[in-house]
Amino acid sequence: MAEKVAKVGIKKKAGYLYFIDKAGDISRVEMARGGRKKGRKKKEKVEKVGVKKVSGYLYFIDKKGDVSRAKMARGGHKKKKKKAKPKKKKVVKKKKPAKKKRRR
Repeated sequence: MAEKVAKVGIKKKAGYLYFIDKAGDISRVEMARGGRKKGRKKKEKVEKVGVKKVSGYLYFIDKKGDVSRAKMARGGHKKKKKKAKPKKKKVVKKKKPAKKKRRR
């Protein structure tokens, strides 16, 4: 379940990746598309928010353009133990002796 951290209401432009940078502000960078050879674009700040990040949460920009966070899944589910299957013995085929060629 996500909770809103800050109401910003930015409008996202197609072709850009929006994220929360280290300072807690909203930044964007041009997306890489199909192996296109271009110089690495620098990130640009879109909005100063100054969100204080707490470890254990994932921060993102939601559909409305606000900063939200969600608790990160840690550990996941334990896998069920599988029943041990009996090992099958390999069947080794005996080679037949090579046939001798007749000379005429």
